[in-house]
Amino acid sequence: MTKKTYQVPDVSCGHCKASIEKALGAMGGIETVQVEVDQKTVDVAFDESKVTEEQIKTALAEEGYPVAA
Repeated sequence: MTKKTYQVPDVSCGHCKASIEKALGAMGGIETVQVEVDQKTVDVAFDESKVTEEQIKTALAEEGYPVAA
């Protein structure tokens, strides 16, 4: 299991948190998703054999929450 923390500057409220958790939670290979609104971070634990970091970043961007460069 791989754990990564992504900086997501557009996270600002509970709705953002719920949208991200729903989108990433629906992906195969995602073990846990923890959104910290105050820190503007998304912690993800995932199985690299089932989902890639690029797929996670793409899913975040498609929800309107791109990862900071």
